[in-house]
Amino acid sequence: MKILVTGGAGFIGSHLCEELAKDPSNEIVSLDNYSSGSVNNEVKGVTYFRKETKYIDELDFNPDIIYHLGEYSRVENSFKDIEQVIRYNKIGTLAVLEYVRKYKCKLIYAGSSTKFGDNGSNSSPYAWSKASNTELVKNYGEWFGIDYAITYFYNVYGGREIKEGKYATLIGLFESKTKSGEPLTVVSPGTQARNFTHISDIISGLILVGKYGSGDSYGIGNDKAYSILDIAESFGGQVIMLPERRGNRMTAPDVSSKTRALGWTPKVDIKDYIKNLGV
Repeated sequence: MKILVTGGAGFIGSHLCEELAKDPSNEIVSLDNYSSGSVNNEVKGVTYFRKETKYIDELDFNPDIIYHLGEYSRVENSFKDIEQVIRYNKIGTLAVLEYVRKYKCKLIYAGSSTKFGDNGSNSSPYAWSKASNTELVKNYGEWFGIDYAITYFYNVYGGREIKEGKYATLIGLFESKTKSGEPLTVVSPGTQARNFTHISDIISGLILVGKYGSGDSYGIGNDKAYSILDIAESFGGQVIMLPERRGNRMTAPDVSSKTRALGWTPKVDIKDYIKNLGV
């Protein structure tokens, strides 16, 4: 099978490429601008191109399926990175959709669970871009008959997650600060609930949806929700509370029933993962 992964050098994309590359019959191409991806994440058996998704049509590759993971993906920073949000998430995704239309391949789109939060698509520029893109994907399905499935991730953590800088994941940042003896900072009120989901569970869900999914609402999230403060305290160090911030949803929605119907089930719990970190 010919597979194109946008964002293939990123945290989630690299794990997906690695799993797909285990099948020698797969031909895998990654398209990544390396804004948050890394050459250290590249895996054997994958061909890598350093380009923004808006230039996807420059590829000489006719895939059977595209996993579109290569978008801007931070809520709070999106307020000051609006130009990047538009370029990566709107212009880039439109180019991907036109590519899908051109080659008549299947699209697996990584939506965002932020649209199920308290303020929905209006909570941040990031949330708006992702929610409007899910509508655009569905419209392309209606207008042009493209084959698609839309997935939603829930606070992914695990190996290769970014641990420093503005693209750092929460668990990666907590791990890094704990190892260096720094206090952990939690945005008030700290009761924000999240369905923390291990990268291995995300990848198994993505591949299942790629094979059998069709349409919207394939959530890939662990059933059990924990508050941010509870997770911070699990690391065992000092915790400092920060003022509240815009775009920080409080609830932990779960829309994984459709993915479970394909046979998917999460296997890793965040509390067990933290215990095994040895920090």
